[in-house]
Amino acid sequence: MKRIDFENGTVTGNILGVALPMLAAQLLNLLYNIVDRVYIARIPHEGTAALGAVGICFPLIVIITAFANLFGGGGAPLFSIYRGKKEEKTAVRIMNTSFSMICASAVLLMIGGFLFAYPVLILFGTSKDAMVYAYPYMMIYLIGTVPSMIAVGMNPFINAQGYSLIGMSSVAVGAAANLILDPIFIFILGLGVRGAAIATVLSQTISAMFVYFFLARRAELKVRLLRREEITACIGYARNIVSLGMAGFIMQLTNSLVSICCNHVLSVTGGDIYISVMTIVSSVRQLVETPISAMNEGTSPILSYNYGARRPGRVRKAMVVLAVMILLYTAVMWGSIIVIPEVLIRIFSSDKMLLKDAVPALRQYFAAFIFMDLQYMGQTVFKSLNKKKQAIFFSILRKVVIVVPLTYLMPYALHMGTDGVFLAEPVSNVIGGSICFITMLCTVLPELKRMEARE
Repeated sequence: MKRIDFENGTVTGNILGVALPMLAAQLLNLLYNIVDRVYIARIPHEGTAALGAVGICFPLIVIITAFANLFGGGGAPLFSIYRGKKEEKTAVRIMNTSFSMICASAVLLMIGGFLFAYPVLILFGTSKDAMVYAYPYMMIYLIGTVPSMIAVGMNPFINAQGYSLIGMSSVAVGAAANLILDPIFIFILGLGVRGAAIATVLSQTISAMFVYFFLARRAELKVRLLRREEITACIGYARNIVSLGMAGFIMQLTNSLVSICCNHVLSVTGGDIYISVMTIVSSVRQLVETPISAMNEGTSPILSYNYGARRPGRVRKAMVVLAVMILLYTAVMWGSIIVIPEVLIRIFSSDKMLLKDAVPALRQYFAAFIFMDLQYMGQTVFKSLNKKKQAIFFSILRKVVIVVPLTYLMPYALHMGTDGVFLAEPVSNVIGGSICFITMLCTVLPELKRMEARE
C-alpha cells in the first residue's frame, strides 16, 4: 500500500498527493446526496414537491454529519500533530477516543431522531403536503446513523496516515453502490422517496465497513473502541478533540440554522416553490465547494504534521500552495456560475418554472463567492494548527452573527423579499471572510517567524 511521507518530499507534492484522491473521494461522496436529488426530482408527477420536502430534511442530516466531523475532524489534526512529534502511542489513543465518541454519539442521535423527527420537521416549517415525503425519508435515513458517522468521521484518520488512495476508495465503494441502488429502489421497485433513503443507508453501510476494516486490520496505526479501564485516562484527549472539532461542528450546525431560517422566510415570501429553489442552490453550492473542501482537507494533515515537527518553512509553503489552488479554482467556477447558471441548475431539475426562479437566485447567492475562500483558508489553518478559540469564533461570526440576522432583515426590513434571502450570503462572505483571513495572517505568520528564530 502506497503511503505519502509527510516528513520528506515537496510540500506541493504532499498536498496534491492527499488532495487529489480526497477530491475524487468528496466528489463521489457528493453523489450520495446529489444522486438522490437528481432521481427524486424526476419521480413522475411529484418530483418537484418531493425534492423540496427532502430539502427540508437536509438540516437534520447536516447535524448528524456535524457530530461525525466534531470527533473525526477534531481528532485527525491532533493525531497528525502527535505523529509529527513521533509520539505514536498518543496518536493512537486520540484515534481510539474519536472512534468511541463517534459510535456512542451515533447511537444517541439515532434514538433521539426516532423520538423527535416529526416535531422537529414541523418546527422546520414542513407543510402537510411536504410531510408525506419528508418524514418517511428521514425515518429510514436515521437507521443508517451509525455507519454514516463511522464512514464520515473515521475517514480523516486514513488520510492522516498517508493512505489517501485508500481514503478515496472507501468513499468510492459507497458512492458506486448508491448510484446503482437508487434507480432500483426508486423506480424499479417503485418505492419513490423511501427507496432513495434505503439506497443511501445501504451504501453508507458498505462504506463504513470498508473504513473500519482498513483502520482495524490494515493501517499502520490501528483503531479499536476504548476499553472501560481506558476511558478515564482518555478524558483529556476527548476534551481536546471536542474543543478543536467544535469550529467545524459549529460551522455545520450554523449551516443547518441558516437553512432553517432561509426555508422559513422563503416559505412566507415565496411559497413552497422557493424552498425547492433553495434546495437547488444548496445542491449547486455543494457541487462547486467540494473541490475547495478537498484542497483544505488535503492540506490540513501536511500543516498539522509539519507544525508538530516544528518545520515552519513547510507550514508557510503549504499555506501559499493552498491559497493559489483555491483562488485559481474559484475564479473558474465563479465565472461559470455567472455566465452559464442554467447548465448547473439542469443537473438537478428540468422543471422550467423552477429554472426561471433559480437562475437569478443562484447568481445572487454566489455574487461574492470568492470571499468565501478567505473564510475557508483561515479556518483550515486555525484548525490544523490547533488554534481552537479563533476557529470557533469565526465559525460563529459569519453564520450566527451576520447571516441569520440578514436573512430576516433584508427580506422584511429592507423589503427585498426572496432576493434578500439569497443576497444575505454574499454580504456575509465579504465581511466574515475578510476578517477571518486577516486575523489568520496577523496571528499565524508572526508565530511561524518566532518558531524559525528559535531553531
